[in-house]
Amino acid sequence: MTSHRDFLEGLFRTAINAAHPSGCLPPMLPEVPKAGRLILLAAGKAAGSMAEVAEAHYLDGGFSPERLSGIAVARHGYGRPLRKVEMVEAGHPVPDQAGLDAAARTLALADSATRDDLVLVLMSGGASANWIAPADGISLETKQAVTRALLRSGAAIGEINTVRKHISRIKGGRLARHAFPATLVTIGISDVPGDDPAVIGSGPTVPDPTTLADARAIVSRYRLTLPDAVAAALDDPANESPKPDDPAFRAARYHLAARPLDAFISAEAVVRAAGYECIFLGDRVEGEARDVAAEQARLARDLKAQGRRAVILSGGELTVTIRGDGRGGPNQEFALALAAELDGVAGIAALAGDTDGTDGGGGEADDPAGAYVDGLSAERARARGVDPHRCLADNNSTAFFAVLKDLISPGPTFTNVNDFRAIMVNDVDTP
Repeated sequence: MTSHRDFLEGLFRTAINAAHPSGCLPPMLPEVPKAGRLILLAAGKAAGSMAEVAEAHYLDGGFSPERLSGIAVARHGYGRPLRKVEMVEAGHPVPDQAGLDAAARTLALADSATRDDLVLVLMSGGASANWIAPADGISLETKQAVTRALLRSGAAIGEINTVRKHISRIKGGRLARHAFPATLVTIGISDVPGDDPAVIGSGPTVPDPTTLADARAIVSRYRLTLPDAVAAALDDPANESPKPDDPAFRAARYHLAARPLDAFISAEAVVRAAGYECIFLGDRVEGEARDVAAEQARLARDLKAQGRRAVILSGGELTVTIRGDGRGGPNQEFALALAAELDGVAGIAALAGDTDGTDGGGGEADDPAGAYVDGLSAERARARGVDPHRCLADNNSTAFFAVLKDLISPGPTFTNVNDFRAIMVNDVDTP
């Protein structure tokens, strides 16, 4: 009989596979230019795999290698072997010098594009950190400090990207300006609630609906203390992002190859085939990880009390307001809070993981993606001298699940459609 953990890990793999570029990208790729070049620019956690698939599509289809150039920038450990396009691994979530240098080369390639060329931009989550081109007067070190402050603040990804876009020379539609007047096609894999192209990777090729005033309001809302150079940049009208009437967008098109919803549609089919009721809470769930865990634990207990066999699915991007010195990420913190809420409740098990293969952590490619949890997790931890509530207070979810050997660590998945959460409720107390 398949164990709860095996079933949930299988669901997680199903969701990831549904969003891998090898399946979803080829039908979206545009025709090659008749006379000009194909300039391929990719960024994000799926940049390597998207570039790999695109290269194979065009080169194996007879497109001349001499007419193809480009650069792909992914987080460290997420590179892929490419034939013609340059592959760069750079910092995430905090940007580094490799990302700075790669962004400069990206902008130079875009600047070289002519009216006869096609600039193909392949976007995925993580591009905001991988393409780092600070506004004038802002150093890499300053940009790193601002990124760390935003990540610790508890701000949602859309709010974080609003600030990023207004202290950048590539984000918020600015890459489109560099590519103009070439034909510009962007294909994205969405990792954000709502699948807004202006939020995915901080929207470097689309008009930006946010303003400098919005960015300043977010800084005020989260009481962030910014370096003088950043405060000055957010007060400078020259740093306002391009809007829909900008000529750069006249020849620009944007398509989505994969969305979080696609991953859940595939997972739901597996859930129903296994004889479980599927309760899908949506792919846009946001909020503090521990608060969302408390809400979903209540729902799971209610279903259990009603004698229902069900799997609760949800996606989105949760946040963690860091108060302690521990290590973890939103999915692990969700799982830890769930362990505390389900303490002693039999017949319920869950998995929470980031579809990119890593969840918070120290920025290494082998960081955990999330964790498995059931009603006995808290009890087993206490037997090993680890208190779940103390770990939660210290934001130390990685240590908690490491003791239990319940971390989920698939390594790089080469795609990214955000968080995947599944809570399995059985009508009997099966193991």
